[in-house]
Amino acid sequence: MKIIVCIKQVPASGKVEIDTETGTLRRLKTENKTNSYDLFAIETALRLKEASGGTVTALTMGPSQAEEVLRDAYMMGVDECVLLCDKNFAGADVLATSYTLSQGIRLLGGYDLILCGKQTTDGDTAQVGPALAEHLGIPHVAWARGLTLSPGGLRAVHDLSSTTQVSELSLPCLVTVDSGHCVPRLPSYRLQKLTAGRPIRVAALSDLPDKDLTRYGLTGSPTAVRRSFPPPATGTRQMLEGDKAEALCNILAEKKFI
Repeated sequence: MKIIVCIKQVPASGKVEIDTETGTLRRLKTENKTNSYDLFAIETALRLKEASGGTVTALTMGPSQAEEVLRDAYMMGVDECVLLCDKNFAGADVLATSYTLSQGIRLLGGYDLILCGKQTTDGDTAQVGPALAEHLGIPHVAWARGLTLSPGGLRAVHDLSSTTQVSELSLPCLVTVDSGHCVPRLPSYRLQKLTAGRPIRVAALSDLPDKDLTRYGLTGSPTAVRRSFPPPATGTRQMLEGDKAEALCNILAEKKFI
């Protein structure tokens, strides 16, 4: 089974800088990490590989510093990493991002399964995965909390607003993975040593099947952020001494929280 996991580098804290002209994050000046939901997608992919064999490829779009999250993916056990990196990709909305990823996947060739985290912690739209499936013309299931192989392909368990549904999907397909059904493994020091020199494939716009500039980045984004700002720091710190439990209860009672 050939599995592709789409991951993203996101800000590690609320201390971010916003480009006042485009409304987008200045990612090069921000401390970053792997999107937490994507870790569950990676873990799910590795478990499926362990159960049925095959390969796992991690794919991301971003600036050159996004190689950091791909190195972390290598340290978790993925087999190959690919970075879509081009200034023409910058500022992409959901449509342009999902289209860019679809072109990157077409560049990689055949696949059986594409996994994404259910959403990202910076955008929170939960739309890139389903949009990617539409660009590729394959079936998809969103917010799955369990995946198992079945004779027909794949069985996914996902929670809807008032019920739990079990879906059978034929391959190839795409699934966005929810948290809570597994514990992502920690990066391995042994794998860090083994993969330290392993290359990361970098692809630019000129490498993709569709080189139409109007489909990528800000130019290819029909939606735009009108205003964006980091959350303001609020509140003051209070240090407790002595019987901290009693002191905390008194404070909460005073504020009428309990």
